[in-house]
Amino acid sequence: MLSERPVIIKDHYIKSNTFQTDNQTQQLKMRHSLLFIFIASLIITFAFTACGDMEESPTVTTPAEKPMRVLSFNIRFDNPNDGPDAWPHRKDFVTDLIRFHKIDLVGTQEGLVHQLEEMEEMMPGFAWVGVGRDDGGREGEFSAIFYDTGRFELIEEDTFWLSDNPQEPGSIGWDAAITRVATWARFIDLENNRRFFVINTHFDHIGQEARVNSAGLIIEKVTELAGDDPIVVMGDLNVTEENEAYTIFADPDSRPSDLELFDGFYHSKHGHYGPTSTWNAFREIYPDRRIDYIFTDAAFTFLEHGILADIRDGHFPSDHLPVLAEIKFRNE
Repeated sequence: MLSERPVIIKDHYIKSNTFQTDNQTQQLKMRHSLLFIFIASLIITFAFTACGDMEESPTVTTPAEKPMRVLSFNIRFDNPNDGPDAWPHRKDFVTDLIRFHKIDLVGTQEGLVHQLEEMEEMMPGFAWVGVGRDDGGREGEFSAIFYDTGRFELIEEDTFWLSDNPQEPGSIGWDAAITRVATWARFIDLENNRRFFVINTHFDHIGQEARVNSAGLIIEKVTELAGDDPIVVMGDLNVTEENEAYTIFADPDSRPSDLELFDGFYHSKHGHYGPTSTWNAFREIYPDRRIDYIFTDAAFTFLEHGILADIRDGHFPSDHLPVLAEIKFRNE
C-alpha cells in the first residue's frame, strides 16, 4: 500500500499542474482577443471618421466662390415718338428681364429720373446711384448703377463729366454733341466680403475726339479712384472694337496707364453666347454693331458673357441689346 501512494500523489500533482497551465493559456488568449477587438475598434472608428471628412469636404465652400451677374443696358430714354416701343409699353419687359436673368448689378444708360424711379419701384431690393448729366441733379439722362441691396453695401459713389472739366456739371467735352458722364461706385460684396469698384458710362455718338479722350479720362480716373479694389468698367461706348476709343480700353499698349482691362466677349471661360451685335433700333439686330461692353481687370474671372436677344410680342425691351457677364473674384 505504501508503494502506491507516490504514484497517486504524482498523478494528482500532474493533473493539477496541467489544469493551471490550461487556465493561464485561456487567460492569455482572452487578453489577446480583447486587445485585437480594441485595436480593430480604433481602426474602424478612424476609417469612418476619415470617410466622413472626405464626404463632407466637397460641400465646404469659400465665400469667394459666389459669382456676380452684371448687366450693361442702354434702356433708351423715354421718347413718346417711339410709339409702341415707348417706355410705358416696355418698362415691364426691362425689369422682368433683369429679374429673370438674376442680375445683381446693372449699369443703365440714357435713363431719365422718372424711368429709374419706376424701375426701382418695380424691382424691390434694388437701389441706384447717379445724377442727371445736365445739372448734376435730376435733369437729363443718367448713367446710373443699380445694385442688389441684399448683396452689396454701398461705400461711396460719384459722377464726373467727360470733358476737360470733369467736376463741372453740364460741361461738354471736346467735339461732343451733348453732355456725357461716367458714374462710379465702390461696394462691399456681402456674399464674398470683398470690396470692388465699378464705373458706368455712355460715350458721345458724334465726336470721335470726344470718344477717344473720354476713354483716356476714364482710364485715368479709374487708376486714381479704384486703388487696389477689383474693377468693373461697363457702358455704351458708341464705337465698335476697331475704333481707337475701344482700343484704349482693350489694348494695354494704347493707354497711358498700367491698368489692364479685359473684354468679356473674348475672355469668358465658357465663350460668348448670343448675337455679336448690341444694336437693333427696335427693328432687327444689325450685324457688326457691338457698341456696348463689360470689362474687368485681372482681379475678376469671366465665367459667362452674353448679349441677350430677348423679344416679347415681337418687340425688344430697348433699341440696344443688354450685355450680361457672370464674373467671379479670383482667389488671392
